[in-house]
Amino acid sequence: MRRLPSAFLSLFLALAPANALAQERIVVFAAASLKTALDGAAADYRAHGGAEVAISYGGSLNLARQIAAGAPADVFASADERSMDEAAKAGAIRADSRVDLLGNRLVVVAPKDAPIDALAFDAQAFEQAIGSGRLATGEVATVPVGKYAKASLTKLGLWSAVEPRLAMTSDVRAALAFVARGEAALGIVYATDAAAEPAVKIVATFPDDSHPPILYPFALTAASGEAAVSFLSYLKSAAGRAFFARQGFSVIP
Repeated sequence: MRRLPSAFLSLFLALAPANALAQERIVVFAAASLKTALDGAAADYRAHGGAEVAISYGGSLNLARQIAAGAPADVFASADERSMDEAAKAGAIRADSRVDLLGNRLVVVAPKDAPIDALAFDAQAFEQAIGSGRLATGEVATVPVGKYAKASLTKLGLWSAVEPRLAMTSDVRAALAFVARGEAALGIVYATDAAAEPAVKIVATFPDDSHPPILYPFALTAASGEAAVSFLSYLKSAAGRAFFARQGFSVIP
């Protein structure tokens, strides 16, 4: 996807309501896997006249619960539907603003210098690749990547073999960091996280039908103002979506 010329983006911002572009601070709560692309999009939005954007990253369900408890956020970007559903049930988001913006793929990564380059989806292959180490992924009860990982491993008949070897983390970037530092032999993360970390390599990609679709719903919070409306509109535009496409997300029309 090609990025729109900066002149077009400037026009987009200029045509937005004036109060939406007041230099108020927009607070975004976002899934950790969005960090690289969303940081770039926020910086571009600001550079072309938009408001300052402050982003807090973490596990989606934890962020949803913080918003439901009254945390001061304007936009919520989740890595799964369940977390957004929880925020919606609490009346913490504007339901009419909710949109499934992105998709992703689930992969297995290893440290860049690991001897393995390809991993088969069978118990013996996983056990050999993990060795005396660990398999890092998100907490399977609360972190979307962990839930997707458990669903895939269960469907492929691998869950019982790998469960005792899991190192579970509070978000996907923490699992990625374990592998990048060589503290875990393998990790289950998103393809876009692997693309953001040069110290890891993808050794396997899970079949898409082994887990529920990986979707990223975005929404305005119930407390959001016009500046947040403008920023979410930018993220849905071709200029905003280009940052996600370059990182490897699938962009939903």
